Amino acid sequence: MTTSRSVPKGRGARGEWQAAPALSVARVAVDVPLAHLDRPFDYRVPAQLDEQAAPGVRVRVRFAGRLVDGYLLERVDETAHVGKLAWIEKVVSAEPVLTPEVVTLCRAVADRYAGVMADVLRLAIPGRHARVEAEEPRPREIAPPEVPAHTGWERYTRGGAYLEALRAGRAAHAVWQALPGEDWPERLAEAAAATVAAGRGALLVLPDQRDVDAVHAACVGRLGADAVVALSADLGPAERYRRWLAVRRGQVPVVVGTRSASFAPVADLGLLAVWDDGDDLHSEPRSPYPQVRDVLVLRAHAAGAALLIGGYARTAEAHLLVESRWAAAIVAERATVREAAPRVTAIGETDTQLARDPNARAARVPGVAFEAARGALAAGRPVLVQVPRSGYLPWLSCATCRDTARCRHCAGPLGLPRGGTDHDPGLPTCRWCGRAETAFRCGACGSRRLRAGVVGSRRTAEELGRAFPGTTVRTSGGGAPVLASVPGKPEIVVATPGAEPPTEGGYGAALLLDGWAMLSRPDLRVMEEAFRRWLGAAGLVVPHKDGGRVIVVADSAIPVVQALVRWDPAGFAADELASRTEVGFPPAVRMAAVEGSPGAVADVYEAVLADERVASAVELLGPVEIEPTPGEDGKDVKERALLRVPRSGGRALAAALAAAQATRTSRKAPDPVRVRLDPSEIG
Repeated sequence: MTTSRSVPKGRGARGEWQAAPALSVARVAVDVPLAHLDRPFDYRVPAQLDEQAAPGVRVRVRFAGRLVDGYLLERVDETAHVGKLAWIEKVVSAEPVLTPEVVTLCRAVADRYAGVMADVLRLAIPGRHARVEAEEPRPREIAPPEVPAHTGWERYTRGGAYLEALRAGRAAHAVWQALPGEDWPERLAEAAAATVAAGRGALLVLPDQRDVDAVHAACVGRLGADAVVALSADLGPAERYRRWLAVRRGQVPVVVGTRSASFAPVADLGLLAVWDDGDDLHSEPRSPYPQVRDVLVLRAHAAGAALLIGGYARTAEAHLLVESRWAAAIVAERATVREAAPRVTAIGETDTQLARDPNARAARVPGVAFEAARGALAAGRPVLVQVPRSGYLPWLSCATCRDTARCRHCAGPLGLPRGGTDHDPGLPTCRWCGRAETAFRCGACGSRRLRAGVVGSRRTAEELGRAFPGTTVRTSGGGAPVLASVPGKPEIVVATPGAEPPTEGGYGAALLLDGWAMLSRPDLRVMEEAFRRWLGAAGLVVPHKDGGRVIVVADSAIPVVQALVRWDPAGFAADELASRTEVGFPPAVRMAAVEGSPGAVADVYEAVLADERVASAVELLGPVEIEPTPGEDGKDVKERALLRVPRSGGRALAAALAAAQATRTSRKAPDPVRVRLDPSEIG
């Protein structure tokens, strides 16, 4: 790089600048999101910036003739660059915002997802506020936490041992299945307190603001307000940066936040925890699209910290960690589960039920559901009604058993082709390989009939209001505000999945409607997602000994419904992982989706197929035409190609994709390409 001749005010010409007497070479991560420039660049440190230019600070450097932002990663004596180095133009702030541990994490995340480190750094480091940096840090009083004689973890096998491992500072990895009705924010607070008692920091990541508020309150109750901060997108930029700086300066040992908090620079990290790791909110919608669970796994491995993945359900990815013995399972004994769980009833599980209500299989709200609701209301408890989000379902499912309709060739989901009409919708077509299905037959029940449908939440609230006159009906989600909580009164609460508000004392009953729609989502985790949403709602219901009932309006013969009736998240996760292994779905394999214009998609997958690292193992599915994303006019044709390799070839696939992207950016290819590793919504 050549130096410029411009003259900084008060510093003389650059030709008169002197290099720092020691460690005069700075390695800088420049904020240039181009794949072929995804590496540190060396710059000379001028003597006048010697004291300010510390590792981790924000700097301004000249790159390709213009000033760009960057982060100073380290300072060294020598450079491998042949030629004259450009100078660091400015140290934006003497505040070191980037720690070596976070640098290592960002690089690992970029490599795993075939991304660019500059994009990951944008996710990890909040924007600067000079006024906040200049503020005098508020003194904090953090008292050593009390170690209780008994905790809620003792209800679980290995629960007490895990807490002891945290108190001893050991890097214990665990997957935790919470009991029905569990006060899980308190359990996470107990784990954080045990970590702080060992003199280390804790990071707890939750799906949404409601969960952040609950866990933050629980942690404050055990550790005090000065020991905990909450980081989430709902904070203003200045307040978020103020709290983030307190964490970076080592003033706060416990951080509670949403997905962006997974990169928080907690000092001496001892515990990383994520609740409900299967929630879509844990997946970053910006490049390179990392998932919180995977980020925390990478971070725990590199930092030597403990990891806790918790939830009512268990994802296939979490079960793979247990199956590989990288993590231990924290579960309760079956007798404890049965005692805490409500009674779960499915449609058609007994001949008596069908004899009393012959139309139960066809009815949207069968008689057994009305019976459970009336009983709960009569007992003075509220009733929770869960319905899928309203809107058209642009995918196909079996009209008999509601299983997702899949291609016989590659097991991809079937959909209707674009350009069809009501009179001639066209043949069902695979969204993966593009093959038309001329003779569909369901692999689960053998039916040849297909269906799509419409699901509404407001309509459900209206119908229930007429069915239960004089009873208050509330709605949460589905276009209405998400309720933080509801009173423990005899009311009906209609909520979409994920928007179920807790209530004091628990619900008397939960009605899980439109099970066929929950089981027809077009992604890799359709069964897992339905099971997770059902357990999340059922976990708010009082135990069966107190009259708690859960009615799932779905056929009792479906395996996921049977798992709900048994309340068996571990067994279901094992079956889900086995079925994905059989058909070649993540996490049993690594898969990448390449989306863009036909020419751009072809450039990428052809480069990957020619790469020696993966050429013998990679399988190409497609390309196929896809629907335009929201906001696009749909005039330009977009395609998607899927690349699939065995799990052992995941790193090589990511490297090949990164190399293909680097080739395109170095040639200044005009059409952008979206590359996602292990996507879920295309399954």
